[in-house]
Amino acid sequence: MSRVTTVLPGVLPGIRRARKEEREEISRLLGEAFMADPVSGWVFPDEEHRRTVHPRFFGVFLDAALRDGWVDVLEDHSAAALWLPVMVGETAGAGAGHGEDDGHDEMTEALAAADPGNERTRIVGELTALAHPMDRSHYYLPNIVAAPGRTGGGRGSALLKAVLERCDREGMPAYLEASNARSKALYERHGFVFTGRTVDLPGGPPMWPMWREPRG
Repeated sequence: MSRVTTVLPGVLPGIRRARKEEREEISRLLGEAFMADPVSGWVFPDEEHRRTVHPRFFGVFLDAALRDGWVDVLEDHSAAALWLPVMVGETAGAGAGHGEDDGHDEMTEALAAADPGNERTRIVGELTALAHPMDRSHYYLPNIVAAPGRTGGGRGSALLKAVLERCDREGMPAYLEASNARSKALYERHGFVFTGRTVDLPGGPPMWPMWREPRG
């Protein structure tokens, strides 16, 4: 799930790699930023419960990124992007990251444990795992957010652009799931292409799996 904004150059704080000791602050940012997200509203229909469980739920993605990938933040902590390398085949031993099967099951179980008794946490984990292409190594973006009240100034897009430039240099594809039509259109402007089949949550909103080939 991800929410990004349009770019407004020249007015943003610098981008840097997050440190592990910043976990709680980034977890709160993720929880607040996704309060109005349609997919999160389906997973946690009650608003107060959503507010309570969000830091724990999105902390699953955050812990995975801090452990196996990286987290980029703006210097003022107004936006963050979580990235996970997914290594397949010959590149699987090249460094940190998930292999073909070891990441999804662990992630699904951790998401379910974040809100025991809520079957929708498991459903969203399982359905997104089924849609995730695993035949090529790539960088996976599970979450990218700007703080409430700080959207519309290009924070998310600046974070996105920084890693996509790296993807182009390394010849590495990128993958994400868009959780609304507006973010889907923005990702398309950054070179992502809808894979062709939505993730359909039972009685809930669609998600759009999107893949980006590196640009030469």
